[in-house]
Amino acid sequence: MIKSIDVPFEPEDAPAASATELDISCEFDAAEFEELPHELESGNAPPLLRPACEEFFAPGGPLKQAAEYGGRPYEFRPQQLEMSTAIADALTAGENLCIEAPTGVGKSFAYLVPLIYRAVHSGRPAVVSTETINLQEQLIDKDLPLLKQLTGINFKAALAKGRHNYLCRRRFAMLSGEQRDTLLPAAGLAVDVTRLGKWMQRTTDGERDSIDFRLEPTVWSMVCSEGINCLGPKCEFFRNCFYYKARQAWEDADIVVANHALFFTDLGMRLASGGNGAAGSLLPNYGAVLIDEAHTLEDNAAEHLGLHLSRIGIVSTLNRLYNPEAARGLLMRKGADPELRGIVADARDEAYGFFKHFEDFLADHRETALEIQQPDRFPDRLSPHLLKLSKLLTDYLDDIDDASFRTELDAQLVRCREFLNGIDHFTHKTLPDAVYYAESDRNSISLHAAPLNVADILADVLFNQDFPVMLCSATLTVRRSFDYFVNRTGFCNGRTLLLDSPFGSDQAHIYISRGMPDPKDDNFNAALADEIPRFVEVTQGKAFVLFTSYGTLRYCADALRGYFQEKGWQLLIQGENLTRTGLLREFKEDVNSVLFGTDSFWTGVDVPGEALSNVIVTKLPFAVPSHPLIAARMARIERQGKSSFAEYSLPEAVLKFRQGAGRLIRSRSDRGIIVLLDKRVISKNYGRIFLDSLPYKFEIV
Repeated sequence: MIKSIDVPFEPEDAPAASATELDISCEFDAAEFEELPHELESGNAPPLLRPACEEFFAPGGPLKQAAEYGGRPYEFRPQQLEMSTAIADALTAGENLCIEAPTGVGKSFAYLVPLIYRAVHSGRPAVVSTETINLQEQLIDKDLPLLKQLTGINFKAALAKGRHNYLCRRRFAMLSGEQRDTLLPAAGLAVDVTRLGKWMQRTTDGERDSIDFRLEPTVWSMVCSEGINCLGPKCEFFRNCFYYKARQAWEDADIVVANHALFFTDLGMRLASGGNGAAGSLLPNYGAVLIDEAHTLEDNAAEHLGLHLSRIGIVSTLNRLYNPEAARGLLMRKGADPELRGIVADARDEAYGFFKHFEDFLADHRETALEIQQPDRFPDRLSPHLLKLSKLLTDYLDDIDDASFRTELDAQLVRCREFLNGIDHFTHKTLPDAVYYAESDRNSISLHAAPLNVADILADVLFNQDFPVMLCSATLTVRRSFDYFVNRTGFCNGRTLLLDSPFGSDQAHIYISRGMPDPKDDNFNAALADEIPRFVEVTQGKAFVLFTSYGTLRYCADALRGYFQEKGWQLLIQGENLTRTGLLREFKEDVNSVLFGTDSFWTGVDVPGEALSNVIVTKLPFAVPSHPLIAARMARIERQGKSSFAEYSLPEAVLKFRQGAGRLIRSRSDRGIIVLLDKRVISKNYGRIFLDSLPYKFEIV
C-alpha cells in the first residue's frame, strides 16, 4: 500500500416500516490475514452498559434535564434509545455495527453516551470520525460539554487535527530571524510574519483556525508543524510546542474527535507499520471507532490509501530550497554551493516539463481527468534531477552545524526522496488493482492511483481488528437494503440496523414537472430557467436549487438574475463572491433568499425552519461516468459479469438524491416541498427507485 504524497500545501402509500436488523459476516478467507480477537479485554467494558444507556434516554432519565444546561428541550425518541442500546450491545460484544439513522433521531447523543461509558472504563479512548467541520465543532463545543453535565462523568474529550494546523515555534523563529529576507518568497510577506509573531504571543493553542487576520497560505506553509522536520524532544521549543500539547490532550482523552482525512491517514500509517497498534501513527491506541457521515467511507478510503502527486507540491518543495525567480530559499544561506542552487533550478524546470506532458494529454482530449493506462510512455526527465539533487543535498547536510537549519533542509531532502518513490510507483503501476489517472485542478496538475478493491482493504484493516467499529449516516440504504453499502465498503463482522424516521410523511410533498425535456435535450437548460421561477414562487423564495454541474448553474443564474431582482429575492450563487459558509449564513439570515448550489450543497447542510422551505432538484445526481475513478469502478463491475448501472451508478445516484432531498426536513416543525425537474423519475423504469427512497407523496404538475 502506498501512502499519499503531497506537499505544503419513502414511497407513496407505503406503510410505516419498523427498524430492521441483519447479521453480516465476512466472506473473506481467514487464511489471508491473521485472526484478531474481537472480544473486549476481560473487565474492560462496564457490565451494565446497555442498562446505563436505557436509563439515560428513558423518560425521566438524565437527558430530561438537557434544557437546564442549555440543551434542546427534552423529547423521548424511541429511535435514539434503540440506536444507543444497539451500540452498547456491539461495544460489549466487541462487534461492528452499521446504522442508518435518519435526520431527527439524535444520533450524536445516541452514540456518544455508550462511547463515554465504555471509554472511561476500558482504559482505551474512542475515536469519533466525521466528514464535516460543522459536526466536529458541534460535538466538541456543544454535545460533549452538555453530556459531561448530564452524565455526571468527568470524562475528557479532545479535537484531533492534522499537525499542519499548528504553528511550529522553531520554524517561526527561523523564518523571523536574520534569514527572513532570504527565506520569504516575497518581501511583502514580512508583514504577515510580524503579525504572526504578535498573534503567537497571545494564542493558547497555536491553531491556524484561531488566527484573526488574513494570512497568505505560503507563509503558513513555512511555519506550520510538519512531521518530517520535527525534532521532537530534542527541539529547544518542545516544552511549549503547540502540536505536542494537542497530542498530549488526545492521549489523555476518553473521546477523540477527528475528521475522515486524519483518521484514514492514521489508518494508512498503521497499515504501513503492519498494524502494530499506535506505533508510528497519529491517533492514540483507540479501543473503539465511530464513523459518522459514513456514506463517504469508500471515497475517503480510496483517496487516503492511494497515491497522490501534484505539480504544485513538487515545485513548492523546490522553491523552498531555491526559487530562481525571486533569488530566495534555504540554499541562499551564506556558504551554500551555487552549483546546488543550479541543480534545484534545473529540477524545477523539469518538474514543469514532467507534468506538461500530462497537461497536454488532457488538453488534446479536452478533458480535465483521464486514465493513464501506460504511464511509462510519458517521459520522465525529472527523476534523474531529483536523484542528483538528493545526493548533493545529503553531502551538503554533512557540513551544516545549525541544527534548526539542518532539520529544515533535511525535510526537503525527505520530500525529494518521497517524490522519487511516488513517480516510480506511478510510472510502474506498483499499486495493484488500482486506477491510475491525471487530473487538472485549478492551477496545477496531479497524478493519482486509487485502489479499486476498497472493500477488500477495509474488511481487513478496519473491520477485522481488536476494536469494534460503528458506522452511521442518514443515508446508507437503497430501497431499505444495506447490500450496496456493504458490498462497496467491505463492512463485516457485525450487524446492520435501519431505524425509522421520527418525522412524518406529511411534512413534505413532492412535485414533478411534467413538461421538462430529457436532460440530454439541447433545450434542457432553457427549460430549467423557465420552470425554476414557477416553483420558487410557490414558497416565495426560501429555496435551495441543486445542480449537478456548474455550467448549468451558471446558465440558469445568468438567465434568472433579473427575475430575482424584480421579485426582491436575493439570489445567492455558489462560486461568486461568498464562500460556502458565507452563502449559508446569508441564506439563513435572509429568509426569502434563493441559493443556487452544486455538489457541496447536496450534503452536510443544516438549515432548519422557514428559511429553507423548498428544495429543487434540477437533475438526478448520476456520477459523471467519464471520470477515471468512476469509469474504472464501473469497468471492474462489468468484468465481473454484472451491470455497472444497476450495481453502481443507480444506487450511488439514489443515495446522493436522498442526501439532497434530506436538506429540507430537519425538525418535526419543518414543512416544505421537493421539486423534481428531471422527467426520468416518471419516464424511466428506474425512476420509481428514486421516488421510493423518500417517504413523501408525489404529484405530477
